[in-house]
Amino acid sequence: MKLAVGLVLLFLGFAQPSWGQTKDSTSVVSEGETAPAFSTNTYAVLGATPQQEALVRSQIQTMQPAVLPLRVVFVSHWKYVDNTRVFHLHVPTGYTSKLFTHLPSRTVFVDADRYINDESLGYWLAHELGHLVTNSAREDDAERAAKALRRHLKDSRHEDLL
Repeated sequence: MKLAVGLVLLFLGFAQPSWGQTKDSTSVVSEGETAPAFSTNTYAVLGATPQQEALVRSQIQTMQPAVLPLRVVFVSHWKYVDNTRVFHLHVPTGYTSKLFTHLPSRTVFVDADRYINDESLGYWLAHELGHLVTNSAREDDAERAAKALRRHLKDSRHEDLL
């Protein structure tokens, strides 16, 4: 324990002088430089291929949910199963899930090994966003909200065909 406290103090002691090592300043931000504006409409897509990330972002933008996820995480099947265990996901007997949402962290997990196609991803992503919009773990609440989100996807597909 003493060793851990000593290491933390050592690292914190060197953190301040090493922040800004440009010129003679120890400041993190130089003159005239500002921090990037924080946007509440940003979310991270992790573990996805560039095509999957572009698809997820375009589908979420098309659906325009009232509440965005903070993260959409594509994980391998074994990690997906482990996450369902860790987050105590209860799936009714005889059902499987390809996506699930952890409401407190606003994270949507996608089983990348069971990813079928672009259309099914949009269908199930709308359901998971329905959980976020309603802030409810109940499936019928999420499904009710998902109908409106799916309608946005369907309308955009019809516009693309015209």
